Amino acid sequence: MLYKYTLGCAVIASCKRIKAAYTPPIWLWPAAGRISLSQWQPLLRALPPAGFFMLNCRPVYFEPLVLAVRMHHLNALEKRAAVALALVFSTRMLGLFMLLPVFALYGEQLAGFSPLWIGLAIGAYGLTQAILQIPFGWLSDKIGRHRVMLLGLALFVLGSVVAALAESVYLVTLGRVLQGAGAISGAVLALAADLTREEQRPKVMAIIGATIGLSFALAMVLGPLLAKLAGLSGVFWFTAVMAVAAMLLVAFVVPKSVSKAPAAETLALPQSLTAMFRHRQLLQLDLGVLLLHLMLTAMFVALPPLLASQQFAAEQHWQLYLPVLLLSFVFMVPMMIIAMRRQQEKRYFLINILLLVIAMLIAWQANSFWLLALALLVFFTGFNFLEASLPAMVSRVAPAGQRGSAMGIYSSSQFFGAFLGGLLGGAIAQHFGFMAVYGALAVIGLVWLIIASTMQVPARAQRLSLPVAVSTEQQAGQLAARLSSLAGVQEVTILLADQRCYLKVSSQQFDIAQAQSLIAAGNQ
Repeated sequence: MLYKYTLGCAVIASCKRIKAAYTPPIWLWPAAGRISLSQWQPLLRALPPAGFFMLNCRPVYFEPLVLAVRMHHLNALEKRAAVALALVFSTRMLGLFMLLPVFALYGEQLAGFSPLWIGLAIGAYGLTQAILQIPFGWLSDKIGRHRVMLLGLALFVLGSVVAALAESVYLVTLGRVLQGAGAISGAVLALAADLTREEQRPKVMAIIGATIGLSFALAMVLGPLLAKLAGLSGVFWFTAVMAVAAMLLVAFVVPKSVSKAPAAETLALPQSLTAMFRHRQLLQLDLGVLLLHLMLTAMFVALPPLLASQQFAAEQHWQLYLPVLLLSFVFMVPMMIIAMRRQQEKRYFLINILLLVIAMLIAWQANSFWLLALALLVFFTGFNFLEASLPAMVSRVAPAGQRGSAMGIYSSSQFFGAFLGGLLGGAIAQHFGFMAVYGALAVIGLVWLIIASTMQVPARAQRLSLPVAVSTEQQAGQLAARLSSLAGVQEVTILLADQRCYLKVSSQQFDIAQAQSLIAAGNQ
């Protein structure tokens, strides 16, 4: 069944796949009149879930104008969990992002202020977030999801208060380190998995994931406005209040879990991490997201001062950021659809890395506001495409039963890139000036382009998780061998501890009934 929602001349559609649980909503653009399932089914099958920013467990979908998710198939508990966890996630991400557009301008009165410390303060959260992202997920398995979420939010409140009271850039940076230490993403997504049925889980993940992109867009608007009204400390006090509100949501609104979903596809498993670091394709994608967020963070070290030098008042910067974000998405979507339909994903992946390089070169030579605006538009067009494509590729490359580990390392790489971007952007600006930051980022983009040219685009696959009842490794091996012989099966992983079988299959060839029959026979 196909549902359509109209906004202007755009159509958002979602559908139930044959032999698949759920396809998150995607843009179909341009569109006119009715759209039949037979017309769009190849595209719907090809297009992976996309995300403006990546969660640590799975690719999620974000569309900055409107998100249409068929919630009528969720039960009351799942709806409550989706909304409450989305609000918890968004308040924290909003606080992390709000400093990006304002610190370089409003932190000048802090003791020790310098371009280097601009970068360190902006990116400091990424270091602790990268280090603690995976361990906090493990901790939530030991002491409970709610306790870890409350601990993480308490650290975030503490960091916000430290930064709000700070009179030096050093204490602001310490506050940002504490903010990043509240790395609750893994616990939030694991709790979402615990509270939802497997067939409804992607919908809930899509709702929660949408809040990341929405938080970024909102931060670009609220940051400059709040900084104008209440100064830099006011921004941090606002984030502290929002985090306290999130703690109240966790304590009184977020449902308690009475069961745990299988961890292999949602959390990083210690026994799988070594294999992930030896996986060449995954390492290329991890490096890609690291460089992507390095470029994003370094860009915001230099951009606000350069806009101010063009007589563009700080409180008006949101009037540039918001339309650029929306327009860049409009330009990105047709490229993504064409890349999928023509099976030219690698070509368009490289084209969008090239867009980043072009944007940095334009900014490097920009001598007017409009050239900076053009550079920003070109950058976010490429950024949106790559940010949507990278997690989907990681999900496709990750071995069956090890997606949680692959996505955990991917997410940590993303946050570590934010830290390196702040450090590198600040150091270059300190010694060579703000314009030099963009020249250096253009070189980094070219290096990434060369590395990505050797990348192999993974085959499209559907992932399934089925319960099994095997007691020994020998039985698990025999069952895995029988399942591997089925048409369309690409990978099989059976985890005795979870009593689950994880499959990567080709949806066109795979018959789930045959797999279920084999599993039932093996359980007898």
